[in-house]
Amino acid sequence: MADTKPTKDVVIPMMGGRGPGRGMDRFKPKEKAKDARGTLRKLMRFYLGEGKLLLIAFVLLLADTVITVFVPRIIGLTVDAIANGVTIFTFIAVLAGAYALSWLLNISQGVIMNFASQRIVRSLRKSLFDKLQKLPLTYHDTHTHGELMSRLTNDVDNISSTIAQSTTQLASSAITLVGTLTMMLVLSLPLTAAALVTVPMVVILTRVIAKAARKLFSAQQRALGQLNGLIEETIAGQKIVKAFHMESKIIERFSVTNENLAEAATKAQIRAGILMPMMRIITNLGFLSVAAVGGWLIVRGDVTVGVVMSFLAYAQAFAMPLNNIAGTFSNLQSALAGAERVFEVLAETDEPADPPDAVPMTDPKGDVRFENVHFAYTPGVDILNNINFTAEAGQKIALVGETGAGKTTIANLISRFYDVTDGTVYIDGVDITKYHREDLRQAFSVVLQDTCLFTGTIADNIRYGRPDATDEEVREAARAGGAYEFIARLRDGFDTMASGDSETLSQGQRQLLSISRAVLCQAPILILDEATSSVDTRTERAIQAAMLRLQSGATSFVIAHRLSTIRDADMIFVMKDGEIVERGNHGELLMLGGEYAKMYASG
Repeated sequence: MADTKPTKDVVIPMMGGRGPGRGMDRFKPKEKAKDARGTLRKLMRFYLGEGKLLLIAFVLLLADTVITVFVPRIIGLTVDAIANGVTIFTFIAVLAGAYALSWLLNISQGVIMNFASQRIVRSLRKSLFDKLQKLPLTYHDTHTHGELMSRLTNDVDNISSTIAQSTTQLASSAITLVGTLTMMLVLSLPLTAAALVTVPMVVILTRVIAKAARKLFSAQQRALGQLNGLIEETIAGQKIVKAFHMESKIIERFSVTNENLAEAATKAQIRAGILMPMMRIITNLGFLSVAAVGGWLIVRGDVTVGVVMSFLAYAQAFAMPLNNIAGTFSNLQSALAGAERVFEVLAETDEPADPPDAVPMTDPKGDVRFENVHFAYTPGVDILNNINFTAEAGQKIALVGETGAGKTTIANLISRFYDVTDGTVYIDGVDITKYHREDLRQAFSVVLQDTCLFTGTIADNIRYGRPDATDEEVREAARAGGAYEFIARLRDGFDTMASGDSETLSQGQRQLLSISRAVLCQAPILILDEATSSVDTRTERAIQAAMLRLQSGATSFVIAHRLSTIRDADMIFVMKDGEIVERGNHGELLMLGGEYAKMYASG
């Protein structure tokens, strides 16, 4: 909403100065968009969705600004009426009405503009979040969570708070500038020349101070980044800090960094703070110029006292829009840079759509076959080479090998998190790319080494894959998954709150919840990715028992860290450098005396 407070050291009623030009943010280093024009065009599509509201807001803004421009002239006419002994009640009534109407228009325009801008940013945020759900895993694997979070929160909020406000300020300042200059030219050319004499001084002063202040604000931003980084890593690693008794060292390091930030911020704020006092000096020089020329013109009888009074207000009003426009453009550049990052995500390619001849997956049995499969994350650098195997429904398949051998990649290809580079993956004799993706994903349950819980109750987390599951089904899944016993000991039982970063549950308990979640889905194909590698031996036995119940009747692909957990597998694939170098059951591979036998002997 526009700022209608008058400048403090102006004693006559003045036109309201609006805007970001008053703040010190204009001096802070602004990141610029690489393609500001293209980004603005894309952003305008979201703005056009609220075109009616924005048009109403602009009309109200135009009316408010026009009234504001005419207020100094009404004041001048009132002064002339007093000098001529004319009754001024009419002028006072008009002036009061103008102020009241301006206030009403200002409030209405601000409310509508804020309402429209929040609707725009809501639409933009929803589009970005929806896009993140449609992007392939390759995109998420190559971008950090923090980076995506920043685009969804910081960049979108920057668009919301800056562009909507800056658009209003830019339009208001431009209209005020044109209106003020027009009124000045109509009233008196000599006084206009006297008022404009200070404009070059304003421009030069702003440029000189801004250039120096930006360097200081850059230093402040660097110091702030260092402080934020220290705080973030210290909070995240608080256990390590205490374990190594580093509290005093961390406090000392924080004090030094904090002192550097305070010093940099003080210098930047002092330099930036010089502007407004200097601006007031220049403005007062403008007043002096207008007063001197105006007094001379009054003596000559060329103008009235009221005209000079109006010019004093216009002289004040003319400099502020110039300053506001400069600050607005700077803020817009920063917001457009954020918008550009948002649109970069929106321009990414979605997961491949289902082909027109896609077929539904009905009553899947779980037969899986790889035929001459090759895969590369980066073109020309194969991760898998000519993989061939068949897993019949209900079989337990184990994948073993060194880190980076391609075990998890096979699991990702089965569930079609990635598409093969060459070759074909079949489920129940059908190329998986021919299935509807949603049907394909429902045929799988996944238990990973790194458990993932979502904010909500334990019951909510278990029924994550089947939101319509009854409470009794959730309890039965917990029993089968081995989680019921520890859940029953919790104070709130299945209503106990859990979250992804909560440490109220042990790693083993979280893993049992993941298994219970998979049990509830009753999927014909299971993928167990090193599900017991990070728990103790006792918990491992409980998890193994739960996984045996989970695997009953399902085709299972177990990525094993401990070979003792897959001795009962129907088939074990030993992987090395993206190839299956050995295959067979536990006894066969031991008799072979190859890679598996060496791994088993060393484990």
